[in-house]
Amino acid sequence: MTDQLQWVDEAWQNVVEKVDKTSKSIGANFPHASENGKYVLAEPYWWTAGFWPGLLWHVYRDTKDARLKELAEECEAKLDVVQQDYYRLDHDMGFMWTLTSVAQYRLLGNEVSKRRALLTANLLMGRFNVNGNFIRAWNPWFEGEDNRGVAIIDCMMNLPLLYWASEETGDPRFKNIAQKHAETVLNHFIRSDGAVHHVIRFDPESGEMIEALGGQGYAPYSAWSRGTSWAIYGMALSYHYTGEAKFLETAKRVAHFFVSHLPDDFVPHWDFRLPADVDAPRDSSAGAIAACGLLLLGDTVPETQSRMYKVVGEKILHSLYKNYGDWSGSEEGLILHGTSHFPEGKYLDNPLIYGDYYFVEGLARLKGYKELFW
Repeated sequence: MTDQLQWVDEAWQNVVEKVDKTSKSIGANFPHASENGKYVLAEPYWWTAGFWPGLLWHVYRDTKDARLKELAEECEAKLDVVQQDYYRLDHDMGFMWTLTSVAQYRLLGNEVSKRRALLTANLLMGRFNVNGNFIRAWNPWFEGEDNRGVAIIDCMMNLPLLYWASEETGDPRFKNIAQKHAETVLNHFIRSDGAVHHVIRFDPESGEMIEALGGQGYAPYSAWSRGTSWAIYGMALSYHYTGEAKFLETAKRVAHFFVSHLPDDFVPHWDFRLPADVDAPRDSSAGAIAACGLLLLGDTVPETQSRMYKVVGEKILHSLYKNYGDWSGSEEGLILHGTSHFPEGKYLDNPLIYGDYYFVEGLARLKGYKELFW
């Protein structure tokens, strides 16, 4: 057994033991970010609702722990009220139902889960702006807000729900819309050096681009690291489903930018381009997401290129385990030092459920589980 496999097996065992413990306190709920050692629970409509049940499915796939399966199923059932309410639904339906309904359908063939996911795919498809070729992001958060023309880089990770729906139904409309959104991201979000915009505002009537916005990055033309990681993984997945070389080349370009800006411990700061007087805490979640994207790239590109992506993905995950993991304390989160929303001062040095999820997904890939929930 190699040293690498030894640490992966050790890390996985720590994950299994900790999830067994924390699942008894978190239950069938929706953790978001951890404060003072305990996860703050969000409402089912919040965009992170899929990550805890998705994490449970990864562990269940390996351990066959029926209690974890039941918790994941209960979380999925709780999302029915969100789907039926409709008004809370936005572009993040993919995050929510891919890691619950699609995951269960892929693992267990559950027909109810399949129907839930297909209905959600139809609702997500309905957010497509045909003039701008983008999936609209948020609904108005307060009276008078107009974000009808807003699209965000995060939505690249919602596209797999549409690709999956086309494969399941044989209906190309889902895939066509996902591919058109990905092409818009390629044309407007990805800069020539591989840096990524978080938010682009389009004219909702004409579809013309109006401006780039800073979003959760420092500024419109800085380089928010989590946005960069969404682009790596999302573009790699779009190539996985379409075979379009332009998506693969874009994923590689963004990956090279990301890797070239990593610090010595391979875990990124929250933004890669900051003035000297602005704090630069790490964002462990950006590292975990990017690691999963790099591992997929490593499985996708020719063998002569594969190693450089896989090695960095493994190094990120190893650093997260050794330098950022909490395995023996009372902390409910798995991975410390995530930065949720620096401009708004939200959760600036906290475990984040999506960081935990992608860390576990990455470990599962290193253990040999190649089937994606995405």
